[in-house]
Amino acid sequence: MRNRYLDLLRAAAILRVIVYHLFGWSWLSIVMPAMGVMFALAGSLTAASLEKRPAAGVVTSRLRRLLPPLWLLGLLAVPVMIAFGWAHEEDGEHPFTWWKLAFWILPLGDPPGSELGVDSWEPLWYIRAYVWFIIASPVLWFLWKRMGPACWLLVLAPFVAIMMLDRSGFELPETADVVMWDFVTYAACWITGFAHRDGRLRRLAPATVVFLTVALAGVALWYQRGHQGEDAWDLNDVSESQSLYSLAFVLLFLRWQPSMAWLGRMPVLDRAVTLLNARAVTVYLWHNLAIAAIWPILTFLAFDDLGDLEKPVTLTMTVALTAVAVVLFGWVEDLAARRRPQLWPDTTPPPTPPKAAEPPPPRSDGPVPAGWPELGPDGLPHAGWAEVRDGEPVAGRPPAPPRHSATTAAAPTEKIELSKGRKRDENSLIPTWWATKE
Repeated sequence: MRNRYLDLLRAAAILRVIVYHLFGWSWLSIVMPAMGVMFALAGSLTAASLEKRPAAGVVTSRLRRLLPPLWLLGLLAVPVMIAFGWAHEEDGEHPFTWWKLAFWILPLGDPPGSELGVDSWEPLWYIRAYVWFIIASPVLWFLWKRMGPACWLLVLAPFVAIMMLDRSGFELPETADVVMWDFVTYAACWITGFAHRDGRLRRLAPATVVFLTVALAGVALWYQRGHQGEDAWDLNDVSESQSLYSLAFVLLFLRWQPSMAWLGRMPVLDRAVTLLNARAVTVYLWHNLAIAAIWPILTFLAFDDLGDLEKPVTLTMTVALTAVAVVLFGWVEDLAARRRPQLWPDTTPPPTPPKAAEPPPPRSDGPVPAGWPELGPDGLPHAGWAEVRDGEPVAGRPPAPPRHSATTAAAPTEKIELSKGRKRDENSLIPTWWATKE
């Protein structure tokens, strides 16, 4: 079962990345720290897989779904960059080196490229960081599950690492240094995805989450004020601010699971969200090249003097050219997911599930993790879930099937009595007067 709220968050993050790369508006990094959101969602989904399958299988499966679209981009971009003089380029960020082309196969470092082809390789730091998080996730998930209430210390650990790096001035060789900094910048978001998956985030009291959000965002903006990067108030230029602010945003927007029934009543938006999730990697890899192609095309057509129409025209062209890339290259994502390849993915809204004959009893096998649907009085999920087409859950298990038992009527009372007597060890790091009221 797909969680449409998480799908909506991912779609919004991808669109924010596109608009930011097109217009360069630094304030967008404050409106929505898109990369932190995407890493948090990926952390939740990776944790969902690690709950059910061996770690080695999860790592290989995630890499199998991620890397083929990158390989296709490299297969097209690298020969073009070489043909246009990459090997003879001077003062480029990536001097041509044969062995570094291996990063286009397994991006443990940034896939290199020429200055002329910068739009093909510049966004690939995200793919490289994603690969490292996937590789590290089995160990991080093991620690998260074994540390009990102290698991929240794993969320704090990246901030401690950042402070130590700032104070010591410690550096690694260039390729490894950027890997290290991106990892500590977004590790808190990735690990918070674990908390979203196993329900610990949902069990934090609302007052706690709001306080942490305000405090973290306030510290991030205060730090940013005194450490402006190349563009004022662009959090992407300052790792310390980015890390704090991204965690604040993730805590706030993953703590709650709003109903997504309204999305089904807006078919155009519903289809767009489905499309962006079905082709997320392709859109990310190719949107920068789509942006780079806008002005050459407009110049060729003699429409390069647009005046006040410049922003709407360039945005429309970016969307259109990215859609062309989806048609030409998006089918690789289907092959990577072992689905029948399609030039355009099916975006038909899923059918409304039939009404159950009688409601199932409440689950008694533990707390409902954040992002799971609550079951309404009709026995159906009411938190924006829809049928998944590729056979894999996106966040959480599907609702339990109806069960018939003689003890059904006693279940609610028994559950309430247990919750009243239970110690809140999972919130032991939170003041007791902020603990969740059940």
